[in-house]
Amino acid sequence: MSNILEALEWLLTAEAWAGPGGLWARSLEHLGYTLLALGISAAVALPLGLAIGHTRKGRGIAIVATGAARALPTLGLLTLVALFTGIGLTAPMVALVVLAAPSVLAGAYAGVESVNQATVDAARAQGMSGWQVLTQVEIPLGLPLILSGLRLAALQVIATATLAAYVGAGGLGRQLFLGLQTYDYSVMLGASIVVILLAILVDGAFGLGQRLLRRVPGLAGTAPANMTAR
Repeated sequence: MSNILEALEWLLTAEAWAGPGGLWARSLEHLGYTLLALGISAAVALPLGLAIGHTRKGRGIAIVATGAARALPTLGLLTLVALFTGIGLTAPMVALVVLAAPSVLAGAYAGVESVNQATVDAARAQGMSGWQVLTQVEIPLGLPLILSGLRLAALQVIATATLAAYVGAGGLGRQLFLGLQTYDYSVMLGASIVVILLAILVDGAFGLGQRLLRRVPGLAGTAPANMTAR
């Protein structure tokens, strides 16, 4: 209990937050790593997941691949990549992308597959092409699950991005490893609390975005009237 109180006391000091190595700068680095890893994983896994959900082909392979990727130890993968790339951001970014991609992929194909087949058939009966069905029907209606995949991936990356400091990168992991090396548990616990708060803020932002999208007609779960009427 005393360590927690000391950590809270440290967090309330200006020294903890000021400077290029302070918590403000480290938090921005941490968030930047998260956004970069999430963006790369989305650019790779999101189109693939949408294609799998739309065509209903390759789902079995995707399940096996995502399961294998989730089974990989992130620290071990980071260390292995760092042996080839050296210290810096490359190794942790590869590890974080591998960590995030399965959730993004699963959310994408699950979201598209969740759309009522009758709605899809009605869209095709109206003369929509496959691309139009995907972009105007399946993605809007499957958006809750698609965003849930991105949301889960973001939380996983935020929690794991502390390992970036293990190979010389920045982020809140710097304070964690510093506190561990110097036996300063108030610093270590304080940085952990900031990571938790950052995860809560990001999760809240995703939750707010999902609630706002539900109010947009034709998005996030409500099919257009001219398709449901058939």
